[in-house]
Amino acid sequence: MKRLLALVAFLVALLPAAALSQTPVYLTQWGSPGTGSGQFMLPTGLATDASGNVYVADMRNNRIQKFTSNGGFLAEWGVGGSGGGQFNEAAGVAVDASGTVYVADRSNNRIQKFTGSGAYLGQWGSGGTGNGQFDGPFAVAVDATGFVYVADVGNNRIQKFTVGGDFVTQWGGPGRGDGMFNGPYGVAVDASGFVYVVDRFNNRIEKFTSDGSFVGKWGAYGSGNGQLSYPQGIAVDASGTQYVTDEDNRRVEAFTSGGAYLTQWGTQGTGNGQFSWPSGIAIDASGAVYVADFDLATVQKFGAGVTPTRTISWGRLKAAYR
Repeated sequence: MKRLLALVAFLVALLPAAALSQTPVYLTQWGSPGTGSGQFMLPTGLATDASGNVYVADMRNNRIQKFTSNGGFLAEWGVGGSGGGQFNEAAGVAVDASGTVYVADRSNNRIQKFTGSGAYLGQWGSGGTGNGQFDGPFAVAVDATGFVYVADVGNNRIQKFTVGGDFVTQWGGPGRGDGMFNGPYGVAVDASGFVYVVDRFNNRIEKFTSDGSFVGKWGAYGSGNGQLSYPQGIAVDASGTQYVTDEDNRRVEAFTSGGAYLTQWGTQGTGNGQFSWPSGIAIDASGAVYVADFDLATVQKFGAGVTPTRTISWGRLKAAYR
């Protein structure tokens, strides 16, 4: 028994914490520049529903497109305009547990609400700085209890609403201090209700309680592990791991719920697993990660795969067991 315990301890020592994390590997992609079904012009926000369908905020085409988890085209809705169901830059998208779709209609300064097939349900918001008003809302997220969080970029704040659009609270303000923002371009909520905000021009992630109380922050400008250069999108998986699109570094970085760096993937280019301008990001219930590329007009899908760290020789293993 002592020899067995010694062997286990030896193996654990060879596997640092980072080795226990998984680095997603490239699976497939879809999309190309254009206006046809399955094509995109500046795709930004991404979301998935309980069935694994993927929703893309096709910003410059002023529409939402819906796909299967492998990129099969299902539906689209929206045209340019300011009426119900129309968009002026559909920038962000989120889906709640019941399948209702929320869209950040950026230049119309409002949130619109739809069924999963695109039937218009309602809207709220207008341009301004007051409660429930917006200045270029770019991202939207929904928590497990049904509250809606909006990244109100121009006002440097997060606003919280009921699913019906009733204002609940807000927090933020321009600056670099704790709980302040310089371009909150992304927002996500974990299963425990913590809210994560991409503070783009401060090159960091900030974490809050659901009522806006500051919890922590991480990230700094740079290209090293855990550093960021103009991050944009964020998604959180069931275990609380965050995935952030690190735009100028052409990669995705993953962090624990407390901000510890885990892993990264991606380089600049047009090949599989490469990025030009990674923007929106989403995770489905199976753990697959989807990344929209603003410049390449594509969505790439990644699945779990373990990155090897250190090879253990049979000779070293026998020596440890002895």
